[in-house]
Amino acid sequence: MRQIILDTETTGIDPREGHRLVEIGAVEMVNRRLTGNTYHQYINPEREIEAEAVAVHGITNERVADEPVFAAVADDFWAFIVGAELVIHNAPFDVGFMDHEFAMLNRRRGEPRLGPVAEHCRILDTLQMARDKHPGQRNNLDALCKRYEIDNGHRVLHGALLDAEILADVYLAMTGGQTALSLDASAGSGEGAATGNTGLVIRRLALEPGRLGVPSPNEAELAAHQAKLGRIREAAGECLWDRLAKGGTPS
Repeated sequence: MRQIILDTETTGIDPREGHRLVEIGAVEMVNRRLTGNTYHQYINPEREIEAEAVAVHGITNERVADEPVFAAVADDFWAFIVGAELVIHNAPFDVGFMDHEFAMLNRRRGEPRLGPVAEHCRILDTLQMARDKHPGQRNNLDALCKRYEIDNGHRVLHGALLDAEILADVYLAMTGGQTALSLDASAGSGEGAATGNTGLVIRRLALEPGRLGVPSPNEAELAAHQAKLGRIREAAGECLWDRLAKGGTPS
C-alpha cells in the first residue's frame, strides 16, 4: 500500500475567510516502510500571513515572497499524492485547505480538474484514530510523541515536512509497527530477550534441528496467497515476493 504522510502550514485558520497554504510537507511510505521520497514546498500565498499563524510555524511574509504560487506547483503536488492513502493529523483541516486551493485553480483553468482530494485519495485521520485509542486524553502530535516515546526534541516551531516525518513515526507506533527495535539480548529483561519502544518483548527459542515442522499450504491457501500478492502489486506497483521467487533480493 502506498501512503503519503502529509502536513501543511497556512496563513490562518479558515480557507473560507480567504486563508491559503504557505507550506506543504509529505513523506512516502510503501508497505509501512519509508521510501525516502518526499515532497516539500514553500508557497507564496498571495496574501498576508496572520501574526498568530507566524507564531505557530515561523513562516513570515518575507520568507515566502519569492516562492512559487500554488498554481505553479499544483500539478507536481497532485502527481505525488493522487491514488495514495493520505495519513494526516486532523485531516479535515489540511484537506479543506487543499480542496480550497484546487477549487480556485480549477476555476481559473477550467479543465483538467484537480481534486477534490477525497475523490482521488483515501484519507486516514490520525487525530481521530488517537481519540478512539486514547479517549479523554490529549492527542496532539506532541502528546502522542511523549506517549509513544518518540523523540521530537528538535521540534520548536511547527514545520510541514518535519511534522510529516514525526507523524510517520507516530502512525507506525499507533498501528503496532516499531520505529526502533533492539535485537541485543542485553537490552531486554531477560536472557535472549529484546524490547522495542512499544514495549514488545521478543524472546528467542532454543529449538533442536528438526523439531519445528513447516506445513505445506493447501490449494485454498495458495489461491489466497496469490490474491493477496495481486492486491499488493495493484496498490504498490510491484511485489517483492516476485523478486524473491525469481531468486533475487529485495532492495
